[in-house]
Amino acid sequence: MSPLACVIIDDNEINRLTLERSVQRHDQLTLAASFPDAVEALAYFNAGNPADVVLLDIEMPHISGLELVQLLPEPKPAVILVTTHASFAVDAFELRVLDYLVKPVGYARFCQAIARVTEKYRTAPAPVAPEPPAPSSSDMPSDISATGTDMFVKTNGKLLRINFEDVLYIEALSTYVLLVTDKQKHIVGGTLKSIEERLPFRHFVRVHRSYIVNLHRVEAMADNMLKLGQHEVPVSRPYQEEFTQRLRAL
Repeated sequence: MSPLACVIIDDNEINRLTLERSVQRHDQLTLAASFPDAVEALAYFNAGNPADVVLLDIEMPHISGLELVQLLPEPKPAVILVTTHASFAVDAFELRVLDYLVKPVGYARFCQAIARVTEKYRTAPAPVAPEPPAPSSSDMPSDISATGTDMFVKTNGKLLRINFEDVLYIEALSTYVLLVTDKQKHIVGGTLKSIEERLPFRHFVRVHRSYIVNLHRVEAMADNMLKLGQHEVPVSRPYQEEFTQRLRAL
């Protein structure tokens, strides 16, 4: 069997380099890519780049490892989660990950996990050609429909209905934006400016070059930081006046 293409995603540089060395030592693996965060990795996968196995940290900024597993395009690669906490195991296996390694990971335990991956590929049926990558922001329809407080947005190649009263804020992430609610995060292709131009809701206002907030969900403001649920969002100087005016107009 040809070596399996491996992708590593971990925001801790030391852990990432340790995994890279383990991959390079293993004769059944080849290192395809290594990323310090899930946002860069998601762009890699959505561009149609290959991966047979992913070594994935769980606790990362912006997008957690568990969230990334759900966002990976089909056909999904084999996923091995690598984390410092055993408490995520139940959630991990509900997502059908192949293995769950607790740091620090010894090389023998690493090889045991890879053996499960190679067995999976030996017994798998003939591979199906992958679907084309998800459309980029330039391919997204400009007339996204909205009804009441609902709006359809394109996320992970699908149109999803989202109640924007549940959205706390929108954050810019490279070529994506993150819609954050109390319970979920949705990744949408495009820039913050493109999303801002199409938002039909007046109570969403830009407060920072990287953030748009839902004024209906702002609970408090102190030292130019807004509190929205369990989250805090900064208000930068260029946006303070408009934010204050829009807040008073509610």
